[in-house]
Amino acid sequence: MTSRRFDFAFDPRYRIAGLPFGVLPATTWVEVGDGRLRARFSWWSLDTSLANVAGVEQSGGYAFVKTAGPPHLSFTDRGVTFATNGERGVCVSFHRPVPAIDPTGTIRHPGATFTVADPDGFEAALRDA
Repeated sequence: MTSRRFDFAFDPRYRIAGLPFGVLPATTWVEVGDGRLRARFSWWSLDTSLANVAGVEQSGGYAFVKTAGPPHLSFTDRGVTFATNGERGVCVSFHRPVPAIDPTGTIRHPGATFTVADPDGFEAALRDA
């Protein structure tokens, strides 16, 4: 399978909030291919097998204070959000929780949200894989 890379869709307010954390178009992407789901969000990364993807769904209407800047941890379900806008993203759930937000890997996430520029294409790539 050929890898497909998806850029993030940046809202100007999110771009400003992300600057101190190195969250820039050049340092953010999600890739689907070679049996892997990989994401880079400045200093943070996520890497898991596509076989670990349990589900995919689109969502949106994210609160700026809960999503802008660095990745955010949901205290209710331990999910991680990589957001560069509040409008639309793709939520990916995992069979086995994955590390992403913490460099030691102690915190593991049962799901991740990505605000990519092509949510339909990203969702299709994950479903097709």
